[in-house]
Order: sequence, then structure tokens, then C-alpha cells
Amino acid sequence: MVKLAISALISLMFASAAIAAPATDAGDAAPKKQQVKKKRQAVRLAAADAGERVVKRVIKVNGKRKVVYQRVLAAAPAVPTMGDLAGLNQTSDPLDLKSNVALVLDQANSEVLFEKNSNVALPIASITKMMTGLIVVEARQDMDEVLTITDEDVDREKFSSSRLKVGTQMTRANMLHIALMSSENRAASALGRNYPGGKAAFVEAMNAKARELGMTDTHYVDSSGLSKMNVASARDLAKLAMAAYQQPMLRQFSTDPKAIVETSNGRPMQFGTTNHLVASPDWAIGLQKTGFINEAGRCLLMQAVIEGRSVIMVFLDSKGKQSRTADAGRMRKWLEALRPASLGGTSSAGAAYSTGM
Repeated sequence: MVKLAISALISLMFASAAIAAPATDAGDAAPKKQQVKKKRQAVRLAAADAGERVVKRVIKVNGKRKVVYQRVLAAAPAVPTMGDLAGLNQTSDPLDLKSNVALVLDQANSEVLFEKNSNVALPIASITKMMTGLIVVEARQDMDEVLTITDEDVDREKFSSSRLKVGTQMTRANMLHIALMSSENRAASALGRNYPGGKAAFVEAMNAKARELGMTDTHYVDSSGLSKMNVASARDLAKLAMAAYQQPMLRQFSTDPKAIVETSNGRPMQFGTTNHLVASPDWAIGLQKTGFINEAGRCLLMQAVIEGRSVIMVFLDSKGKQSRTADAGRMRKWLEALRPASLGGTSSAGAAYSTGM
């Protein structure tokens, strides 16, 4: 799938070459206009054969107007996620969520308030980093130890970008901070690589912790979530959120809107959150992590207080850049409409919603 994406990108680069035709002035003779029209027509025919479209642009060259016709490759169809391939997109729900999977739990008693395909194991992308953080803090490693980004931390699976160049040094605490807040992949990789026994031992610890927490649908292969082989169900991720919430450092680092971290050369770097809801005065969020790879869609794990009730929210395989947070907003309104009959009791609006596999 990565190779297909790269091939499409290369094709787009070649297809974007401009085909220029001379502009006409008001006093030009008709034959010149006809000549431009013929060139334009020929380009459109060629583009139609290739499934492309033509964009007309007027630019200035040496102070003179010039009309440029550019061939633009048609947008590639959306790549189906693993959830789509499993048919989860056929599941409807009363909130019309854009997420194929959703789960909301009452944090106090684990009561299920809403669920949709919550038992299906899917790729979880960077939500993986919440388990990475849990392993780091529970290992009680020195948070002031300076770690170095090496070539081993460069993403050669998804070819994701990073602001951390090879050779960048910062403390383990700062690496963890930007891994949780900004979903920094190289930082997450460095955290796993600097665990006793290296990456293999770190991944083994992640899977052991999942078993300890009863996350029976979960499996990890890396510390960043770039691999589609990192999978979990929404019910498993709710268990992870419950455990991670017990760690003050994970709560703080994951919900900071932005932070300035120092590198070993003294140069400060500013990072921001991947979840704009944490900076919203309308939300009270105690823990969160986002995630995205093509196979997983947009994902969100969050603890929040709504109408005085602490809840755990999980949204997996959402379509659209802002869809996961929009789904959280829909869920919040739905929960606000429920009037608890008693503390921790069922709502007067009826039983919790449940659907899916």
C-alpha cells in the first residue's frame, strides 16, 4: 500500500509539468487565437485519455501575461481502511458517527454507555504511544537521562516526517512529552530503543502489560504505532486508558496544549498538541491520545468529565481530519441529554446504546 502511495506521488510530480501557450493581446489577429484554442483542445483530449483534468492559469513572465494550461492528475480514490474492509462501515448508529468503532464507559463503574463494534480488533496507529508511555513510567527509568535520535528511529515504513533530526538529543522526559502531546514518532522509537534490552524487550513489555490489563484483543509490534500490526479493540483501549489515567505524568504530558522543550545544544523547540479539544474551555480532558495511519483511519482515546461524570471515550477508524473530534462532540451532546437517575445509575433516556459485531 505504501508502494502504491509512492507511485501515485511520483506520477503526480511528472503530471504537474506545465504546457504553456502565448497569450493574446486585444489587437491580435484571429489565426493566433485559433492556434491557442487548438493547443488548449489538444491538451484537454490528452488529459481526458489519461483521466486527468486541465487547469488554466494566467502568469506573468518578464512583465507579460502568459496563459498556462496545466495537466493535473485526478485525485486518487480513498484507500479503504481495515475497518472498511471488514464491513464495519455498514454499521449505523443514532448519532451518525463518522467512526466505524466507538465506545463510551463510565470511568467510575465501567458501565457501558455507548458502543459500536467495540469488540473488533483494528489498527490503532499512534494510540499505541499511550502504552509506550505507560511502560516508560512504570519502568521508573531516569527521566533526566539524555537520549539521542539515531538512524534506527527514522520511519522507513510510512516515511513520516519528523522535526527531530538524526543526532538530536533531549531528555527522556521531553521525548515522552512530545511523543504523547505531538505524537512524535522518532521520540517514541527512541524511548523503546533505550529500554533495557532494546526495542524487542520494550515491545515484549508492551504485550505483557496488555495481557496483565486483560487486553485480550491487543497486539503490539512497535512503540510508535506506525505499523498496521499494532491492533486493539475499543474495549481493550478503555482498559488502557483506565490504567494510564493513574499516572500523573501521562495525564499532564498528553493534555498539554503546547510546550517548549530543550535539546542538548540549548536550542528550544516548540511543539503543540494533535488534539485541539484539550485547549477548549468547553472541555475538561484528563487524558488523551490521537492516531492516524491509512489502515487505521482517524483514532481518538480520551478521558473527559461530562455533566459531572468521568467517562472514557474511544473512537477508531473515523473518516475525515476533524471527524474524530466531531464525533466526540456529538457524543458529548448525547451524554449531556441523558439525565442520570442517580450517581452512577442508568439514565432516564433508556438503556445504553449498543450495536455492531
